[in-house]
Amino acid sequence: MAVVALEKDYADKVEVRDRVENFHGNHVVYLHWEEHLGFCAALAFPLPPAMPFGALIQEIIPTYYGMHPDFASIDWSAVRWTIDGKEVTPDPAKSLAEHGVGHKSLVRFWTPGLHGFKGSHS
Repeated sequence: MAVVALEKDYADKVEVRDRVENFHGNHVVYLHWEEHLGFCAALAFPLPPAMPFGALIQEIIPTYYGMHPDFASIDWSAVRWTIDGKEVTPDPAKSLAEHGVGHKSLVRFWTPGLHGFKGSHS
């Protein structure tokens, strides 16, 4: 849906606060576990571009999604990933930047066979 400003030159009068310059070298990265709508929207994290993708899997994801009953059953070798809508097979040793993760990127992951609490997609 397009948004139309009611005032001319609106964009020139608004301070954009989520510019990459405001995050001290980090990028805002959105992360979403699909088919688990107990987390109704992507979570936002300020992450360093040099962070290995493996750290996202081993440190960030368990900290925020680990409380879900499905989490312990994830087969990480079968997880399907997209970054900004493009299918990827992440290399845990490569950085987020090397995977194309930039400021305001959306990283989505699907866990085959796991469809939310008792199959409810939540």
